Amino acid sequence: MSIYFTEDHEWIKVDGDKGTVGISPYAAKQLGDVVYVELPEIGRDMAKGDEAAVVESVKAASEVYSPVGGEVTEVNEKLEDAPETVNASADGDGWFLKMTIADSSELESLMDEAKYKEYCDGL
Repeated sequence: MSIYFTEDHEWIKVDGDKGTVGISPYAAKQLGDVVYVELPEIGRDMAKGDEAAVVESVKAASEVYSPVGGEVTEVNEKLEDAPETVNASADGDGWFLKMTIADSSELESLMDEAKYKEYCDGL
């Protein structure tokens, strides 16, 4: 399984043509305490960069963008009752959606873990 990151701090864990999407621990820390998450509908087709979800914290509301194009196959319904899971486990149980990746070549424009760490260190 590979993990990739966007400059907007989304991550996608890839297993074949399936991807799990969330926000990085860095993004969760910047947001502060997450109080609400709006998830996409299952079956929705998204292009790379489309708004996939919304996360609201005590500080701000922020969009979560799709790192690649594809179809939403599952959403993390636990976040509706426990949005704080995003803060507790942003890169684990705090995932937002699962999708079937339409074009795996879109992953080539994303950062691997080392490049993402370097990117965050420069912020």
